[in-house]
Amino acid sequence: PTNHLDIDTIAWLEGYVRQRVETVLFVTHDRAFLRRIATRIIDLDRGRLAGWDCDYDTFLKRKQQLLDDEAVEWERLGRKLDQEEAWLRQGIKARRTRNEGRVRALFELRERFRARRETEGVSRIALQSAERSGRLVVKAEGVTFGYAGSPPLVRRLTLRIERGERVGIMGPNGSGKTTLLRLLSGDLQPTGGVITHGARLQPILYDQLRRQLDPARSVVENIAGHRETLTLNGRPRHVYGYLRDFMFDAERARTPVGVLSGGERNRVMLAKCFAEPGNLLVMDEPTNDLDIETLELLEAQLQDFDGTLLLVTHDREFLSNVVTRTLVLEGDGHIGQYPGGYEDWLAQRPRPEPSTPPPAKPAQASRTRRRRLSYNERRERDRLPDTIADLESERDQLFAVFADPESLRRPPAEIVRDRNRLEALEPEIERLTARWVELETLAEEERN
Repeated sequence: PTNHLDIDTIAWLEGYVRQRVETVLFVTHDRAFLRRIATRIIDLDRGRLAGWDCDYDTFLKRKQQLLDDEAVEWERLGRKLDQEEAWLRQGIKARRTRNEGRVRALFELRERFRARRETEGVSRIALQSAERSGRLVVKAEGVTFGYAGSPPLVRRLTLRIERGERVGIMGPNGSGKTTLLRLLSGDLQPTGGVITHGARLQPILYDQLRRQLDPARSVVENIAGHRETLTLNGRPRHVYGYLRDFMFDAERARTPVGVLSGGERNRVMLAKCFAEPGNLLVMDEPTNDLDIETLELLEAQLQDFDGTLLLVTHDREFLSNVVTRTLVLEGDGHIGQYPGGYEDWLAQRPRPEPSTPPPAKPAQASRTRRRRLSYNERRERDRLPDTIADLESERDQLFAVFADPESLRRPPAEIVRDRNRLEALEPEIERLTARWVELETLAEEERN
């Protein structure tokens, strides 16, 4: 559910689920979302489904311990298999029942090893080294940009990005993150101000829309055209071997990109980007659809990257683990600059100033304005709790109806009628509750 949502919406979704949803079953690669929401993990591993009654961090520790124990057990069985195979090659001296049983046990052990499934592979992506850029990478002085007929998305931005910095860009969907990325990378020219780029830049662009990929061509054709080898860090490498690092076997590498899953297309984009050397990585939403293992590997590669990174992502943990500075689009064209990643921004972001309460009125003036409830208001106040309770009961009954799959077999007119009624009930309950609070407050003042 978190794919393509901006950070504010993901945070809202977390709060909504925790406060208002009793049971939720979800699939996500967002580790921060997992940590905040999940109280139990269901793990699908090599065809086996296992339930872990714990949070995500505890699951990681227990799962790693299980894998370590499993590796030790397979190592023990491997030694035993080697010993039994050597015994069999020596020849069975007599046809005794004990020997026959030992041979059957050996055959069973062989079959067990044949049926063994290794842990799922992960990408072995690696960035290529390139010539170092100059110390200055990007310098913006009073930069402003806006599309015709719209307010500026960027207003009077001044910043300096130096070699080796990893800069993250945050903001709501539609706020201009991609526009800012294109400005800083030189793909867009500002409508005001000046952007200067440093010397010896070799940019690599990761486009979230994956426009560099031809969906009608195969994976291998998108990466290497008609070549059979790529030059990686000065050494030739066969393209199929390179694609295996991104979890594409030979058959999958010949598949048209248009029929791949979102995560597979993302890996193709990474393979295409990292097939060329560069010292300036410009990445627009590279984390969408990536599995957790690939995310963590990409994090490690970017942390060790000695070039400069400009990154747009809604993955909060990725931002916290990778970037050294964060640019935040805060509205009205203003861009805040904060050292560190997402968690650092949370600690530094400006807090809204509390509104100044109106000056207290003298008690005498308050008493002169106090009024008594009318007869009709008293009757209304007495009736409202029962009315609200009836509406809440009706709302709960409708919730129960829609929770039953059989309800969808009803005539469409009934379904529409009940849905419209359910949508109208919530604001009506809120309105009546607010009215009851108002009348109860007046009654309390009258008693005092």
